[in-house]
Amino acid sequence: MKQVRLTHLILLFSVLALVSFTKDKGKKKKPVSKTRTATVTKKIKPAVVESTEENPYYIIVDKSDYELKVYDDEGWFATYPIVFGSKDLGDKMKEGDKRTPEGQFKIIVKKHHPKWGPELLLDYPNGPSYKKFNDRIAKGVIPKNSKIGNGIAIHATRPDEEWTVDNFYNWTDGCVSVKYTEMKDLFSYIPVGTPVTIQK
Repeated sequence: MKQVRLTHLILLFSVLALVSFTKDKGKKKKPVSKTRTATVTKKIKPAVVESTEENPYYIIVDKSDYELKVYDDEGWFATYPIVFGSKDLGDKMKEGDKRTPEGQFKIIVKKHHPKWGPELLLDYPNGPSYKKFNDRIAKGVIPKNSKIGNGIAIHATRPDEEWTVDNFYNWTDGCVSVKYTEMKDLFSYIPVGTPVTIQK
């Protein structure tokens, strides 16, 4: 009888240990919302140029709010304050206008820029970008000899110029700029292939 009770107790403890070990598996913790003075706590992962992992993330850049918002399959994930190039926040018309293009894009390369470090290169210009550009030339909105431009990315400020974001100082040539410390955070978990919507 004592042997049976002992066996039952051992079995019960084994089941409880297994349940407690696997209880939190699959759950993730959402980071605290980023503010203009946020502190970043995530670790940096190495740069990659390709991603084969399943990607739960997508990014929405709101020009009028000066915010980059990250969403995953559970909803809102994080918000980063940002700045751009042109003060008028209009859609990019042509090369050299310092405007940030609007539309649907995706991240095609993760790399480290020699001046501002972490950078997520977008697939601008893509098909819809060329269509808007060609329509504007056809309507005479921009000169016929205009070029569409390229090299649009989400990238960091220089390490000692995070103040540009705090002061809404638009300094880029059309890219989206995140504070240097916070860009390290974003870069650490956003994979190549992530969809990016830029809107006003």
